[in-house]
Amino acid sequence: MWKTLVDRLLGGLVVTGRLTIKYPDGDSRDYGPDTSPHETLTLHDPAILRQIVLNPELAMGEGYMQARITIEDDRLEEVLKLLVHNRMAGQMPLWVRGLDRALYHARLFLQRNAPAAARRNVAHHYDISDDLYRLFLDEDMQYSCAYFERPGMSLEDAQEAKKHHIARKLLLEPGMRVLDIGCGWGGMALTLARDYGVHVTGVTLSENQLATARRRAQEAGLSDRAQFELRDYRRIDGSFDRIVSIGMFEHVGVPNYAAYFSKIDSLLAPEGVALIHTIGRSAPPMAHSPWIHKYIFPGGYVPSLSEIAPALEGSGLWQSDIEMLRLHYAMTLRAWRDRFDAAQADIRAMYDETFVRMFRYYLTACIIGFEDQHQLVYQLQLAKTLAAVPLTRNYLYPNKAASWKQAAE
Repeated sequence: MWKTLVDRLLGGLVVTGRLTIKYPDGDSRDYGPDTSPHETLTLHDPAILRQIVLNPELAMGEGYMQARITIEDDRLEEVLKLLVHNRMAGQMPLWVRGLDRALYHARLFLQRNAPAAARRNVAHHYDISDDLYRLFLDEDMQYSCAYFERPGMSLEDAQEAKKHHIARKLLLEPGMRVLDIGCGWGGMALTLARDYGVHVTGVTLSENQLATARRRAQEAGLSDRAQFELRDYRRIDGSFDRIVSIGMFEHVGVPNYAAYFSKIDSLLAPEGVALIHTIGRSAPPMAHSPWIHKYIFPGGYVPSLSEIAPALEGSGLWQSDIEMLRLHYAMTLRAWRDRFDAAQADIRAMYDETFVRMFRYYLTACIIGFEDQHQLVYQLQLAKTLAAVPLTRNYLYPNKAASWKQAAE
């Protein structure tokens, strides 16, 4: 029965390219027109058939990481692109579409992310080992989208460019008090304290990141200007001239958006400015990946702008600028995956083959999300007052502004 249902599912799904499935009983079947690309999957475990029928996206990820599904020549990216393109073009069975709708509506329950749950969710991904992340991130351990402002930039240069692009949007002045919500391993906070003369308070829910950030601040001689705390954003008090949050909003959860922006509004000083850097979706909302939710980011979610806007509009904050970074994260992820692949022997020694396959699947799936599934990065610049930010973006590009002035003269 399960093989028949898998056959029916794939028969309706694959309408472009060709997918060959080698079933556990030795049978081999082709799906889709006889056109390129042509990819081949082998299903080794009869139990995977039932899982594919009930939850195809979860089953594909689990099957790959557990080697119950293997791919000819390990062409993981090509297979996932073929499946994604066909999912957008083909016709999924009624029961799969029903599951997608159920998962979409369940997000209001799954993403409640109360403080205790938020801390568990962060620990699931970020507290596994700093040594793992050192193997594929840049030296500053920036675990978010880099900014490739010029062709051919290295990952290190692009991450440095990202930090300073954000710093310019914050319109910093020496002595300002800055809050970094979701400070990671401290790279952004230390850069702002060192290069811009501000006082930064960084908060995180990861004990590993907290220890590393504090150690880095001490080693850099910046402990007096960069302090780090283990604290939920909902439990922060005080007043800050600037607030920055990079790659943390994805963990807030749709039910908490109004509280999040209200908190930022309450923490900002009268002339304050905030910059929220977050993954987003330039298309209507959709269900979060059940595989990503289970294995990588429990409680996480990639919102559409239409989901952010109501809470933002109700906060009282001015939307002074919204910039969309397209493909920058795909380029970042490709650099991470190249480094991850180069370090696979070290990672296997730390974990096992299942972990390696899981993490590589995660990086590859995310690349496809940004190249083929309408994902991008939003930088939301928010201000307490109408005049807190210049009227044009010229202040972000001082060298270009100077060249334009010279040309005019």
